[in-house]
Order: sequence, then structure tokens, then C-alpha cells
Amino acid sequence: MKVVFSDYFYTVYTSDPASEAGRMESIVDALPDHVEMIDPEPASENQILLAHTPSHVNDIKRQGLYDISALAAGAAIVTARIGLNEPAFGAIRPPGHHASADSAWGFCFFNNMAIALLAMQSEKHIETALVLDIDLHYGDGTDNILHDRSWVRTFNISKNSRESYIQEIDRILSKNRVDLIGISAGFDNHKNDWGGLLATEDYLAIGKMVRQAASGNNGGYFALLEGGYNHKVLGRNAAALINGMSTTVP
Repeated sequence: MKVVFSDYFYTVYTSDPASEAGRMESIVDALPDHVEMIDPEPASENQILLAHTPSHVNDIKRQGLYDISALAAGAAIVTARIGLNEPAFGAIRPPGHHASADSAWGFCFFNNMAIALLAMQSEKHIETALVLDIDLHYGDGTDNILHDRSWVRTFNISKNSRESYIQEIDRILSKNRVDLIGISAGFDNHKNDWGGLLATEDYLAIGKMVRQAASGNNGGYFALLEGGYNHKVLGRNAAALINGMSTTVP
């Protein structure tokens, strides 16, 4: 199981919770022993422009956030490319699912998931894809960018109980056969985070469900970090998802 990460993601680039000191350390320190770390390269501007307008790219440059955001997007592309053949997790920041083509909010600047999937489709690696967004918050940016593209479907999970949450994921995965599944892996719906709903073992279950669905589709799968702000549980939750996704863990 490969984890895409750069030490540059330790950088505190703004004052928002996604950029808080110690957040990435909590994930890296909890990574399972079986993972292999992969160092990414930044996305090219042409790759970013697959999802965003030139004016938005220029706005991110003016804010002084282009370099870290381009690296996150590049890491997302690497993660998706690995995911074509084996599971991969992008331990990246800034997150991306609130970034639309010409605007962004919610601690996001470029839409990492959309850029990654558009890159895979433009390179003709995939014909169909599915986004499973398990963040507490609706991934409006991902939906805005991808909703009119018939080859990809986006699903944001919102339920009031753990049981119905897992059942909804099972329903979605069972009804959609695709070449590549991308998980927008927000961990802020954990019972000790902002959402207060899911348990750590639920992330393990979600990882296993996606692994099994991808295997049944003869397709690939990967995950990209979105939210998750309680550093005391974030690493354990990410590790649970990784273990569920991994083909080397029973």
C-alpha cells in the first residue's frame, strides 16, 4: 500500500484548521508499518487548468498559495495513477473538495480530486469513475466541476446513524461499476471530531468495502485526504481507512 506524501505538507500555510501545525504529523506518525511512502511532484499548470479557470489559478497565485496547492494537486494525480493498479492514499493538504472551477472556500484552493480524475481521463487511463465523498461537509466543488461529465458520478454521504451511513455506501458501490473509485477522505464525521457520528472501525469498513467493490469491477481505487481536525484521533482514522483499503492486510 502506497502513501503519497511530501514533507512540504507539514508547512503551515494559512491560519485555517486544515493548515494547523501538528495535523499532518498526527497522520504520518500513525501510518501502518506496511505502507510505502511516495514523494510527489507539483501538478503542471495545464493539469490544474483541466479543472480550473485561468483567473482562479491567478487568484491562488496572488494569495501566495500556488506552490503548496499545486503540490497537493500533483500528489493527487500521482495517487490516482498508482490507484489504477494498486491502492493508494494521498496524505495531502490543502484539501480540495470545496474548490470549484472559478472559486474556492472551506480551506480548499484547487480541487485535488477533480484534477486527478480529469488527468486520468484525459490520459485515457479510465472511461468511468466514481467519487465517494465521506467528509462531514458536502463536496460542492467536486460536484460543480464534474456534474456535467457523463463518465463520472459523485456521491456525498449524509446519514444520521452509523448503520445507515455504511448501508448507503454499500448501496452506492453495489450499483456502480466503474474503472476507478476516488475516496474524498474527510475524517471530520468521527464521533470525536466535528460531526460526532462515525467510529474508527467504520473507516476500516469503508476501506474494505471500496477494495471489494473495485475488485469486483476489475478497477482501481485511491483516497485523498480532505477534512479531519481532531489530531488525537485523525491518525488512527486515516490508518483504519488505509488498512481497509490495503490488499496486504487481512
